[in-house]
Amino acid sequence: MPDPAETTTRTGPSLAGIADVFARYANFTLGGGSATVAVMHRELLDKRRWLSPDDFTLCFALARLTPGTNLLAFCTGVGWLLRGMAGAVIALLAASIPCAVLVVVATALFSHWQDNRWAQSAIHGAIAAAVAITVKTCWTIAHPHFKGRTRLRVVLIAAAAFLLYVWLAVPAIEVLLLAGLVGAALPAARA
Repeated sequence: MPDPAETTTRTGPSLAGIADVFARYANFTLGGGSATVAVMHRELLDKRRWLSPDDFTLCFALARLTPGTNLLAFCTGVGWLLRGMAGAVIALLAASIPCAVLVVVATALFSHWQDNRWAQSAIHGAIAAAVAITVKTCWTIAHPHFKGRTRLRVVLIAAAAFLLYVWLAVPAIEVLLLAGLVGAALPAARA
């Protein structure tokens, strides 16, 4: 029997394939949303070629602008691009239900972990790794736009966004909207 994640239809990947990919990678990639996005980038673009880099970046950017859980917004957006409303619903459910169950179990176990020296050390190590994974994800998404004459533009917008968010405490949504306006007003020169 063929792998459901490998099955495609004339309209794109099968709904079973979408469910399989999002259940597997959105729920069982450790390190948070950034790690999941990095894994999904490799899976959706490099391995399966279900999305173009521009479509992936669009879903990522729009998900960052939505309130709430950005990863679920990202998965829903990708599902929508792949198979419309049905794909969006399948991607959302596949990406959220299994991990919600895991969170309930982990929360129930937390009272046993909070005083355990080994568990606390493991959590601190995982946090350090999550930071590294987040930096890698940023590079994965920015890299296609970091070519030729666009390098300076990317660096300036990223530095300004970092300064606004970290030192001036401008809310993330305002930083993202401002960066979008700057990007629209100063379109990238073709490399």
